Amino acid sequence: MLIGIREGEGRLGRKRKKSAASPPPRLNLSSLAEMSLFGFGNRNLKTFRPKKNAPSGNKGVQLRKYIDATLGTGNIKEAVRLPPGENLNEWLAVNTIDFFNQANFLYGSLTEFCTPTTCSTMSAGPTVEYRWADGVKIIKPIEVSAPKYMEYLMDWIEAQLDDESIFPQRIGSPFPPNFQEIIKTIFKRLFRVYAHIYHSHFQKIIFLKEEAHLNTSFKHFTFFTREFKLIDKRELAPLHDLVESILHAY
Repeated sequence: MLIGIREGEGRLGRKRKKSAASPPPRLNLSSLAEMSLFGFGNRNLKTFRPKKNAPSGNKGVQLRKYIDATLGTGNIKEAVRLPPGENLNEWLAVNTIDFFNQANFLYGSLTEFCTPTTCSTMSAGPTVEYRWADGVKIIKPIEVSAPKYMEYLMDWIEAQLDDESIFPQRIGSPFPPNFQEIIKTIFKRLFRVYAHIYHSHFQKIIFLKEEAHLNTSFKHFTFFTREFKLIDKRELAPLHDLVESILHAY
């Protein structure tokens, strides 16, 4: 059962006006927890943006290998925990790049279906609309189509990842004092990619036989953000039932 919420001011936008047109079929988010949360599809998907690599140097490579190894065991809780003796910011940085790549992969499979016509606003259900503002080029949140929002979002995240004063490439280089706040903003916005896909394109995901990949990725995302308290619970409201089902299953 979907949960409708009234959006506040700012980047989340506002409550959308009711339309006279018939609403699309509702997606039962609770039932998704019963689907396979492991495995990846076989389809050779394009990515929305070129894949980003972990920071150069042995540390980034080692942490990336650790993620792959622990995820391979099927123990998702163990996979998201900070490895003993590792730096928290380095762990957050490597995983941020990983989730950015996953979001690109997932949305890349839907670009032919997610258009300004089919998705005139960046929504997550009938009552949730996200507006874009980056605080620099766009100060006041603006209403844009979902594809345009995705473009703005990925441009913004990519700029953060490419800025060595935020994501240092060399081992031992310091992270900025506000690094974890930047990470929280990135993850809050990446959540909106999942929310839009589940609410607006899940039937297409099933058609493409990529539901296992989507569910696996979101399960990993859910446990990681919960482990490090990266997203406020209010932000999770559009996928509340699914998030709770995932967490309670483990």
